[in-house]
Amino acid sequence: MSTRTQEAVLLFAGQGAQRVGMGRDLVEIFPAATTAFEKADAVLGRSLSSIIFEGPGEELTRTANCQPALFVHGLALLEVLQEEVPSLQPVAAAGLSLGEMTAHTAAGTFGFEDGLRLVAKRGAFMDEACEATDGAMAAMIGGEEEAVRGLAKDCEVDVANFNAPGQIVLSGSSGGIDRAVDLARERGIRMGRKLKVAGAYHSRLMAGAQEKLGEALGGAGVGVPRLPVICNYAAEEVSDPARIRETLTSQVTGSVRWEESMRLLLDRGHRLFIELGPGKVLTGLMGRIDTEKCAEVLAVEDRESLEGAVARLRGEG
Repeated sequence: MSTRTQEAVLLFAGQGAQRVGMGRDLVEIFPAATTAFEKADAVLGRSLSSIIFEGPGEELTRTANCQPALFVHGLALLEVLQEEVPSLQPVAAAGLSLGEMTAHTAAGTFGFEDGLRLVAKRGAFMDEACEATDGAMAAMIGGEEEAVRGLAKDCEVDVANFNAPGQIVLSGSSGGIDRAVDLARERGIRMGRKLKVAGAYHSRLMAGAQEKLGEALGGAGVGVPRLPVICNYAAEEVSDPARIRETLTSQVTGSVRWEESMRLLLDRGHRLFIELGPGKVLTGLMGRIDTEKCAEVLAVEDRESLEGAVARLRGEG
């Protein structure tokens, strides 16, 4: 067994990755996972774990549920992984949209309980904004950034995510998104595909949620993270508490600059990444971003993938 330090960047999943049953197999074996889910239920005053483990899917998909669910699941995975591999040394963290809150908690910016309360509020505020507006989102596949930006402007919608080369997401009014999808091929974009989401995340239609989250963050204790956290909004490291509040607030209506964030970490020389959360979405995006194939991503989402990651990090097999 290898005892040398294993340095890795932590990546946390965003909304949309959730699935009913995630984490149940961990709770059956690892006390640390059980503690995380039980603590979450106690903090929230409701059985979030029942929704996560048993569903129904429609209930877990609600923003007010799936955001805290992914937060708890990601941190439970990290807790178990660090117990199994004491030599693991996180050297940076990032998370897609909601995942950035998880990354900050993993880095010590927030304690678990304060971070969970903020995430629960974030989800509830965004649910309210979805109900108050008629919004939608669409993925633009195989288009140049300039063409997609121009399309967004002409259709009066916003660019929500710069995920990877050839994968940009638009967000805004349902009418504007429908127009963007209809015009995509005409603008040289291979395909425009409407997404199954409750509203227009990372767009101007989330302004109400952004204002409320800003107020909640203003009253929350925000520390200096123990390791670099790369923020979505500016695609840069944030460590000053005031700047952290600012970027987490701006992210609600601003673009998620994931491709730039990952390139920053690659440019800093990081080569081992661990995705914590269901779906392997971030692993797939890294495959498109890291064109030189110099990085390795370990996707950890359940017991089986956890065991594989543990073996890899221990230098076994």
